[in-house]
Amino acid sequence: QVQLIESGGGSVQAGGSLRFSCKASGPSFSAYAMGWFRQVSGREREFVAAISWNGDSQYYAESVKGRFIISRESARNTVTLQMDSLKPEDTAVYYCAAGRPWNDGDHYFQRGYTYWGQGTQVTVSS
Repeated sequence: QVQLIESGGGSVQAGGSLRFSCKASGPSFSAYAMGWFRQVSGREREFVAAISWNGDSQYYAESVKGRFIISRESARNTVTLQMDSLKPEDTAVYYCAAGRPWNDGDHYFQRGYTYWGQGTQVTVSS
């Protein structure tokens, strides 16, 4: 069983930056792809970014490309999401996820992930 603990959410003005971390406990962290999803109340959870199990590949939603960077540090069982140039439409609850997607495409979908964090709120004001 993998447990994911997120930290680093908060409030920021448009154009600002935030940095999320997700620390995993449990076996075989390095065997899992890691992802970030977000959800606005009343809407479906959507993909934000992901990184492959070995860190060689990163995946981004079009809406965050060029503004967000995902990275992982296996020695610390941690994945980080650096978010720059934040916009009000980035406001959501952000969830960290771990899993073993079958292929590149599955990194973009919830079905590729088995374990989920508790979620952390990000609010971007205009």
